[in-house]
This record gives sequence, C-alpha cells and structure tokens, in this order.
Amino acid sequence: MPTGLTSCHCVVCQDVHELDPRTQSTVDVIQRQGWQVTMVPADAHGPGWAYTVGLWHGRRMPEVAMFGLDVRLMQTILNDLAQHSVEGQPLEAGQERDDVAGVPVVLRAVDYRWYKAFFGTAISYYRKPPFPVLQVVWPNHEGVFPWQAGGEGLLSHQPRLDLHPDEHPVGVWTQDL
Repeated sequence: MPTGLTSCHCVVCQDVHELDPRTQSTVDVIQRQGWQVTMVPADAHGPGWAYTVGLWHGRRMPEVAMFGLDVRLMQTILNDLAQHSVEGQPLEAGQERDDVAGVPVVLRAVDYRWYKAFFGTAISYYRKPPFPVLQVVWPNHEGVFPWQAGGEGLLSHQPRLDLHPDEHPVGVWTQDL
C-alpha cells in the first residue's frame, strides 16, 4: 500500500451532508453492499470501462478498474475480485490472477495522474486523491499483455495506466488529456 494513504477524506468520514444525487447514490450503495462498481459504457469516443468505489473506504483495499470489455462483464469480474479480497485474497500490484475472468489477468498500480480522466465518481466520493487503484489488465488471445512484445494492439482497448500519461502511446486514451 502506498505511503500516506491512511486517513480517509471521503464524504462519509468527513460527515458531508449536502451531496449531489449521484454521490448520494454512491454512498447508499456502498453502505448497503460495501462497494459499488461504476460503469462507463463504450461510445463513439472509445471503449468503456468500470471501476470500484468503496473498497478503500471500508476495508483499506485498493479500488480496481478494468477497460475495454463489455461493461457488464467487467462489472462481474470486478465484483468477483472485490469479493475474493474481502474473503482474504488481497489485491496487490503485480499480482497475476486466474480465478475471476477465465483467463489470467494482471493487477497493475495506476499512476494517480490518470484519476481525473477516468475515476470521477471515486473522486467525488473520496473528495480527493490519493486512494489506491489497481488496473485489471487482460491479455490477447495468445496470452500476451499490452507491455509485452506482440501486445501493443491491446492499447486501443485498454490503456497502460501504470505509465505516466506523458509516457503513454498517443491514442484513444490520451486524446482528452
């Protein structure tokens, strides 16, 4: 866990009473279920993504994010990862997991400079970074990941959020930065 991430500034811990409806909905779901999966569907600008909100607040576990697949599939995978972590299987950067997606996935630490572009609901809930986020990265049909030779084509489906935005190849993920 990164240093300096021990206190919580979320809207619940800071007892914020005046919340916009979207943030209030997030608070309600987290209070009922322990976390929420926020889904951003694909559109004309690019692939969709999904990420958790609430794991850091309730359990001091990193939030998890996934990109480029059907949002309902990503929701299922992220919920499964979150549930496994709650049951004692911690989520850690560099970890390879084959227990949730039917294929191996790798968890990579997200550079905080990407947060504003992709994790707005989490920022509204936590009120400010840093809160840890791990990207769930999936391989191509040959089992190759985006950072490996032959995996470059995956970058149009999922970004490399472990890189500083200035180091990321130009493409759909960097067009609005």
